[in-house]
Amino acid sequence: MSKGNTFENDLLKLIFNATPIANLADNAATAPLTDLRVGLATADVGEAGDETTNEATYTPYARKLVARTSGGWTVTGNAVENAAVIAFDQCTSGSNAISHFHIGTATSGTGKVLYKGALGATLAVSAGITPEFAIGALDVTED
Repeated sequence: MSKGNTFENDLLKLIFNATPIANLADNAATAPLTDLRVGLATADVGEAGDETTNEATYTPYARKLVARTSGGWTVTGNAVENAAVIAFDQCTSGSNAISHFHIGTATSGTGKVLYKGALGATLAVSAGITPEFAIGALDVTED
């Protein structure tokens, strides 16, 4: 079973651009999320994991907020990519081997993982390193 292409694109626009799906889903909640949170991880968060599972620990790591708008995410052809650079804080102490990312709902704490994936290559983060996703480097697809 799979989703139709039009619905796949509509679903991505709902999640990443806060664009309603007519007669099906909207953003009419009392306080809908205006941003999604992008996090880094040292391993896959798994299917049952939350945003803290294997999350980066270098100082001063924090998840980055990306607006649920076309300025934050580009949605086209059943795929999403970041529309602007997503730069994390420069590492001042500690180190991590970053191999995965996740997109979720919480600024900190457990939160809900919406999408997750592996990086193309592991990034060794240590003092002086600033992890970032260049424009279009973070890709999500619906199949």
